[in-house]
Amino acid sequence: MFLEIEAVAAVRAFIERGGDVLIMIAAVTFLMWTLMLERFWYFKVIQPREARRVEEAWRARTDHDSWFANQVRRLLVSEMRLNLNQSVESIKTLVALCPLLGLLGTVTGMIEVFDVMAIAGSGNTRAMASGVSKATIPTMAGMVAALSGLILSVQIERFANNETARVADHLTHAHE
Repeated sequence: MFLEIEAVAAVRAFIERGGDVLIMIAAVTFLMWTLMLERFWYFKVIQPREARRVEEAWRARTDHDSWFANQVRRLLVSEMRLNLNQSVESIKTLVALCPLLGLLGTVTGMIEVFDVMAIAGSGNTRAMASGVSKATIPTMAGMVAALSGLILSVQIERFANNETARVADHLTHAHE
């Protein structure tokens, strides 16, 4: 219980030092991770069933060589690709948004530094330190969030492309 209270106090102090932009970065990061976890769940639980369904639908066809069969195959692969790539663009957008929010925090922190300098002069370093914290902490938080999202979003996109190609290959060779 005491450790939980201490952790909440530490997070609150960190947000106060970094400014309100950290709350936006946290919200974007939470959404980004929620979408990524949903994709991993989809790939692990739903996708294998979908791939089997598509492959069985193709094998159930008697015609695999006509123009019409080729169009059906393209439709099945396109549906698979759409399902696999769902939310990928949203994830990539959120990854790109994180450093921009960090930059917003930098700008708002520097405005605070300039306000302190205008009021108290440049000799009051203690007053300027708060603005410098609000300028650097969101930048760091935005970059950390973006890096964590970038690594996993590339893996998600790579898996989606590889799985689409794998299923497409199975449909090509299903009649042989």
